[in-house]
Amino acid sequence: MQFGIFSVGDVTTDPTTGRTPTEHERIKAMVAIALKAEEVGLDVFATGEHHNPPFVPSSPTTMLGYIAAKTERLILSTATTLITTNDPVKIAEDFAMLQHLADGRVDLMLGRGNTGPVYPWFGQDIRQGIPLAIENYSLLHKLWHEDVVDWEGRFRTPLQGFTSTPRPLDGVPPFVWHGSIRSPEIAEQAAYYGDGFFANNIFWPKEHFMRLIHLYRQRYAHYGHGTAEQAVVGLGGQVFMRKNSQDAVREFRPYFDVAPVYGHGPSLEEFMAETPLTVGSPQQVIDRTLEFRDYFGDYQRQLFLMDHAGLPLKTVLEQLDILGEEVVPVLRKEFAKDRPAEVPDGPTHASRVPAVTA
Repeated sequence: MQFGIFSVGDVTTDPTTGRTPTEHERIKAMVAIALKAEEVGLDVFATGEHHNPPFVPSSPTTMLGYIAAKTERLILSTATTLITTNDPVKIAEDFAMLQHLADGRVDLMLGRGNTGPVYPWFGQDIRQGIPLAIENYSLLHKLWHEDVVDWEGRFRTPLQGFTSTPRPLDGVPPFVWHGSIRSPEIAEQAAYYGDGFFANNIFWPKEHFMRLIHLYRQRYAHYGHGTAEQAVVGLGGQVFMRKNSQDAVREFRPYFDVAPVYGHGPSLEEFMAETPLTVGSPQQVIDRTLEFRDYFGDYQRQLFLMDHAGLPLKTVLEQLDILGEEVVPVLRKEFAKDRPAEVPDGPTHASRVPAVTA
């Protein structure tokens, strides 16, 4: 199991102080959070990609390249790389370059994005979101797996005798997760290629994600990549912890109420009852997270959202200390119990090189 955090990179006013961080402060805070993740023993840091306020991470590879130079072990990923509005050629080259700079500590999560106005900013139509995701990834996959590419599709100019540079490190492209909140077509796409499937697991009840993950597992087996149990699954989640659950709820409530991700809707109590959001003690987070295996089967990666809604950096770093010291060690131990031998570990560059070069 791999454990880590993902950030949406929002710039949100702290409702308890009325102060709004600058974009510079927020970007620097994301870097500090990534470094703290490695310090406390987490495995992964992932950043979202956004091109609209109130979010700042418009260039994930720039940020991850900077973090790569300051870390030694952390896997650097994205919580969304927009496969619909980015040119697949640019994705292929940017992430291959990052892969070389980080000595392989790189993967990425592809997604369509859920902000309608972004599509026309990059010359696309949101009504073509699914066809764009399918066609663009087909090209990206080809660019990474074939040295010379001839290609023609609906949404971009043809390629003739094209080679993307640099080539993937050791001939092994970055591992790809296909992220989805609601689209069975994306689960199908992940299964077809034998890639990973990441269920956001934040906004919806568990039954919704159980259906998507079950579909992915069954189709993964259908396409001959292995058994359903060998499919590679990642989950999101969100937590806020204090020693006493009452203190956690009291402190987090004003941030929840204004959160750009899910504020201004159901109450905190309603949201905790209907979704995996856990606000409470470390033991409550442990117990809730361990339940995920009962619903979704053995899986490979668990990422938590911990730094949004205006939470000050000091508070987020405290949360990471609790996560790294009190929660993740227990989760590692418990998830390892009775884990079938055929269930794969979380993907790393080092683990994938022998399989590709054999």
